[in-house]
Amino acid sequence: MPSTEGTRQVVIAGGGPVGLWLAAELRLHGAEVTVLEARTEPDPHSRASSVHPRTLEMLDCRGVIEPFLAEGLRVPRGHFAALSSWLDFRRLDTPYPFSLALPQVRTEQLLAAHAVTAGADLRRGHRVTGLTQDDRAVTVHVDGPDGPYRLRAAYLVGCDGTRSTVREAAGIDFPGTPATAWAWMGDVVLDTPPRHPSCSNERGAFMAFPLPGGTHRIAGNDAATNRTRPTAPLTFDQLRAKVRDITGTDYGMRDAGWTSTFGNAARQAARYRNGRVLLAGDAAHAHFPAGGPGLNTGLQDAFNLGWKLARVLDGTADDTLLDSYHAERHPAGADVLRSTRAQAGLMTGHTPEHLAMRELLCELIDGVPEFSDDLAARAAGLAAAYPPDPAAGAHPLTGTRAPDLHLSAPTGTTTLFTLLRPGHPVLLDLTGRAAHPDLRGPDRPGPERPGSGLPGPGRLTRHSAPLAEPRADWRAVTAALVRPDGHLAWLTEETDPEALATATRTATAAF
Repeated sequence: MPSTEGTRQVVIAGGGPVGLWLAAELRLHGAEVTVLEARTEPDPHSRASSVHPRTLEMLDCRGVIEPFLAEGLRVPRGHFAALSSWLDFRRLDTPYPFSLALPQVRTEQLLAAHAVTAGADLRRGHRVTGLTQDDRAVTVHVDGPDGPYRLRAAYLVGCDGTRSTVREAAGIDFPGTPATAWAWMGDVVLDTPPRHPSCSNERGAFMAFPLPGGTHRIAGNDAATNRTRPTAPLTFDQLRAKVRDITGTDYGMRDAGWTSTFGNAARQAARYRNGRVLLAGDAAHAHFPAGGPGLNTGLQDAFNLGWKLARVLDGTADDTLLDSYHAERHPAGADVLRSTRAQAGLMTGHTPEHLAMRELLCELIDGVPEFSDDLAARAAGLAAAYPPDPAAGAHPLTGTRAPDLHLSAPTGTTTLFTLLRPGHPVLLDLTGRAAHPDLRGPDRPGPERPGSGLPGPGRLTRHSAPLAEPRADWRAVTAALVRPDGHLAWLTEETDPEALATATRTATAAF
């Protein structure tokens, strides 16, 4: 009979980047977290190799970005469908106008260190095999090195990939479309790398970009075979022959560390929550890896879910707050699927019509800055927004990602991302007049004011000071409430002191 251990607050199935980031977010708020990972070691073969600007912002918001910046290669551009006209991240409104080329194995190792340091119980070699749940808890069935056992938890989060055991056991459908085209990738040494990283013609498509350590990630598909499902692993000689056929050269390709094939299947979980079971990352969405959004979208899932689940666990929010996780992240995932489907169609089609469409899109990217910037923001992960009901009359910026505002402080300036590091909401009084009695000055939390409706001690970071660097889109904003995940919960342009105090009290109480 399997043994049953004591009750945990949260069990996370899957110790990849998404599960580890979620574990650290929950530990930030004191939740007891157990991460169950079937692998005994991180997978050395990294499908994901790019950390996007929004992910870098999230890492900064928790004060753990420096190791990533120290190891990754900064790439100030992105792509849409491997077009020859690239997207310029330097034009984007972010302190990190670049992606980091960093193999997923290092991203995972760095996030594992972050989660374990925060106090998460990471168990490698422990595979989730099933679950049962009732209205009080969920029982997780586990196969560990010493045999099967069970864990009771308040909540279970499936971060266990596209073949998620948790999703299947929870009875959550995974509708979508099967693979109809296939591509390939590999990590190799190129003695003479291409001057331009992408190529597309009637024979196929090819991309190459550098990784740390002197290797290159190459990817592509060939028109002659990309509609036929692979039946055997791709060899290095086959990979080199495909590249030669498309480009006319193999760029001095040698020392392949890894080769793989993948298809354009696209699926999304019908719901991200079923009772006490939730999904995040690849367990919730699977798609063609055009532009590498998978890992980054999954980390945004975890960033959205972490603070909400923590608030439910500590009793400061009702369980219904978790419904907003699906309401906000399911549309974001659907948007990623729409984008990757469109890119897959362009990248795996090599007819004259496809090539003409690629040429036209390149002209738009080069000639219409607004079009190029919109695609760049999407590729960078900066476009996700959680807008409220338009009928509510909210400020136009409500629900968008907050920029890293530079704010006046007693010692000079501080930034919004710095204020977000404790993982609490941030209440900004940009008038600098402490419009609400509980806004006692820069960076001072202050005690709870009886009857004020404000969160108690330690649950809200307050900062009363004007912007140190003016911004046109924030010129009239007098106060704002920023969620722990860096999205704007509330803003106002009210200037009357009494009305501003009332609006602030109402906003913080509702939050």
